[in-house]
Formats: sequence, C-alpha cells, structure tokens
Amino acid sequence: MRKALSHLQKSDPVMRRLVERIGPYRIEYAPADFSTLVRCIVLQQLSGKVAVTIYRRLIEALDNGGAVTPEALLRLPEQRLRAIGLSGAKITYIRTLARECADGRLDLARLETASDEEVMRELTRIKGIGAWTAHMYLIFALRRPDVLPVGDLGIRVAVGREYGLPALPAPAEVERLGRPWRPYASVASWYLWRSLGDGAGLYPKADS
Repeated sequence: MRKALSHLQKSDPVMRRLVERIGPYRIEYAPADFSTLVRCIVLQQLSGKVAVTIYRRLIEALDNGGAVTPEALLRLPEQRLRAIGLSGAKITYIRTLARECADGRLDLARLETASDEEVMRELTRIKGIGAWTAHMYLIFALRRPDVLPVGDLGIRVAVGREYGLPALPAPAEVERLGRPWRPYASVASWYLWRSLGDGAGLYPKADS
C-alpha cells in the first residue's frame, strides 16, 4: 500500500492533499460471493442507510442463519421480498442472479482469477448488473487495485469539488483526470469517497 500512496501523491497534487488530509487507507472489504452482489444490487439508486436497512430485513426474511444464498433467496416468495422494501425490478434482478449462480452459469469462484475485463463482461451480461455494480464488486470483493467507477455519482461530485470544477464532471472527464492515478485507481476512488464523509465501506453513495 505504501507504493500505491507514494504513486498517487507523486503523480497528482490534488490526490496528495487528499491523502494528507484523510490519512491511512482503511478500506473495508467484503466477501467475494453471492451475498455481496445482492448487497450491491440492493444499494442501486439508494442511500447507504436505506440499503443497509433493506438488506438486514432480507437476511431476517431468509431465516437462513444469516447466510444469503441463491437457494434460500429463490425459496422466498415475491410478496415477502416486496414487503421488506425491494422494488419489482430489484426482485427480478436478484432472482435472476440467484438462478445464474444456482445452476452454475455464473461461477463466482472463477471470477477471483479472471481479469478485470473478464469480470466486467461476465457480470454485466446479467440483467440488473451494470458497470457500477461490477465496479463495486471488483473493488470491494475482488480487491482489484485499478478500478475507476467513472459513473458513480459520489466519485463525480468529489472530483468536481477537489479539482474546483464549475460543474459536475462527466464520466469522460473523470477518466481523463484519473489517468495519473493508474494503476491504483481503486485507492484513489476510496479517498474521493472519503472526502465526502460517507465512510466508503462497501456502500459508497451510488447513482445506479
């Protein structure tokens, strides 16, 4: 991690100030499993607090000793999923994901050794999993060091503030400004989330 921080501080004066202001890199990782993908889907377009509440209700509804598994989720009636606060679209998404994992079409263990590009392709082919969700899984579950979620609203807001931009930057502008952060864009992303005071655990603020 010293190498990553040294690179960021040397390559970008804005990032140097962020590292000095925020301090040590203390990311909270999540398991590389089905439950983490479900949590990411639940978070889509919700604040962290609301998403955590719904996810806790889901765990209670599954009544599976705290384990969120494809089999347990598929046994839960749709009405029960709606009652805990999930939208119809998200119910479809997590059920589709559960079927993919249950029948072996999606092998999450294989993704641990796949390239970032392969992970993106494999996850985003599933309905309800877009680039944002795949990026979160790469950063927080697979612990990949060089992922830049340019479409994340929190990242865009933080970049706008820290770089003194007159308007919310487009994803392409975030990508351009983030070139010096490579190959440690995930670390830079964590510092940007932290600059907003959102904690940057598994659940940074998301737009989709």
